[in-house]
Amino acid sequence: MRIYLIGFMGSGKSHTGRLLAALLQYPFIELDQWIEEAAGMDIPAIFANKGEAWFREQEQQALWRTASYPQAVVSCGGGTPCFFDNMEWMNQQGLTVYLHAPVDILLRRLRQGTAQRPLLAGEEEQALQAFIEKKLAEREGYYQQASVLYSQKTGEEDIARELCRYFGGGNLLNEA
Repeated sequence: MRIYLIGFMGSGKSHTGRLLAALLQYPFIELDQWIEEAAGMDIPAIFANKGEAWFREQEQQALWRTASYPQAVVSCGGGTPCFFDNMEWMNQQGLTVYLHAPVDILLRRLRQGTAQRPLLAGEEEQALQAFIEKKLAEREGYYQQASVLYSQKTGEEDIARELCRYFGGGNLLNEA
């Protein structure tokens, strides 16, 4: 089974993905890392030098490459489900899990690393919160198409372990 973790930046996709992959003994794939390796530059440099449209095309190609893995946990970029037919494709290729985090949790997490995220570079606290609220509202319709919804309450949940139990038959999540 391929598991695609989706959600807004700061929702815990990479952190949870690494832990979940280890628990399931699956390979872990971070789409952004694949794109950076192929481009020979980090995401902020890609956005600055090549533009978002080029990045999104590379992102889709990287996503398609995941089909060659019969089992994997894939950490998708926050915008991955929102472009082309990526969300439909992921739902056909595996199980999509939306890691929903409320704005206050996202703000707390993203406040730390705005320089590493091209869409957030230079944002002050109020502007950052407004950006998160606006972008999240734009993307929510895509995220809600996931097979499974995991809603974080505190940001301290052991998401990977709960997902692992859920996949094993537990009823810890709300099906979307």
